[in-house]
Amino acid sequence: MNVDDVKRIAIIGAGDMGHGIAACFLQSGFTVTLRDIEQKFIDRGVAGIRSSFERFISKGKMTQEEYNAAFSGLITEVDLNKAAKDADFIIEAIPEDLKLKQNLFSELDKYAPGHAILATNTSNISITEIASATQRPDKVIGYHFFNPAVLMKLVEVIKGQKTSDESIKIGYDLAKKIKKLPVIVKKDSPGFIYNRVNESTSVLLSKILEEGHPTPEEFDAAFKSLMAMAPFELIDYVGIDILVHGMMYFAQAVSKEYMPSEELLTYVKSGNLGKKTGKGFYDWSHGRPVIDTSKATKEYDINHLIALQVNEATKLLAENVCDDPKEIDIAMANGGGSPFGPFALAQSIGYPVLVNKLEELYNKFKLEIFKPTAIMKEGNIKV
Repeated sequence: MNVDDVKRIAIIGAGDMGHGIAACFLQSGFTVTLRDIEQKFIDRGVAGIRSSFERFISKGKMTQEEYNAAFSGLITEVDLNKAAKDADFIIEAIPEDLKLKQNLFSELDKYAPGHAILATNTSNISITEIASATQRPDKVIGYHFFNPAVLMKLVEVIKGQKTSDESIKIGYDLAKKIKKLPVIVKKDSPGFIYNRVNESTSVLLSKILEEGHPTPEEFDAAFKSLMAMAPFELIDYVGIDILVHGMMYFAQAVSKEYMPSEELLTYVKSGNLGKKTGKGFYDWSHGRPVIDTSKATKEYDINHLIALQVNEATKLLAENVCDDPKEIDIAMANGGGSPFGPFALAQSIGYPVLVNKLEELYNKFKLEIFKPTAIMKEGNIKV
């Protein structure tokens, strides 16, 4: 089997990620079955696809004829068997719960044709553990899109312990066919590339809350001119509960040092989760919060954040999750809003400067995950 044999796509889960991924395949002329457990969720997903395509039309990125052609390839289905039975490539986009995913993959394994590849859009969970619920672990891959999928280019194509090279190649080539930028993750590891590199920053923010200074606004004020959304503001936008869920997973899978602080957990316990509840670190009830840049902290600067990212990226190299620093830079630059990846930034700033920043953080918080790695200290990675 090769990528040209893939004609029919099934997307399981019609939420934000599911319908966004479906839209990508529809635009590229594939027949797509969008499935969810209730018709109301499917209807909501279809409305999301229409909304995306209508925006493309308004911006001159899609014609009405292209819109009609794309929608002619859409099939909706509640019955899982019917959704999977003719599919060549199936992408799961359901909530981040291992048992839930394993149950689904066990069913898909029974219903899908023998040649079909089963892909999971998980952002953190082990591909190997998901694949263990099937009789075809060689055909199970990680296929991590970024939100909003219709706009974001990066797709992490992740190899489980038993995933075949053929399955990875098909996933990689298919991502290119729908005009995405795929990066192969060669080893199943928590957070893969993008989320793993960013997770140590989450720990820093959690520890800052624990210390009580600077305040979220004082911290964000120092970075507001450098990024579209400052760190605490971005967490509010995504959801504090999402951050906490990810940190707890890393605490279990990587190190207890990722465990969220009690101060961070207080926000979740109180129900103040950020934008979606109207309040988190900021008040969102009147729209996007205004951050007073005159309050900028002097305790931290951008090089602290870059140092954490580069340090975590060197661990991916050491653990053989990815063996090419350029691929890590591509993933980081295309998964978020930065024009440069961590290694390009390190090369520009200088490794000694970043090692010094890591040592400052380690001396302040005494966390092993903040310690500069041997690769950081050598500082000879070129991209």
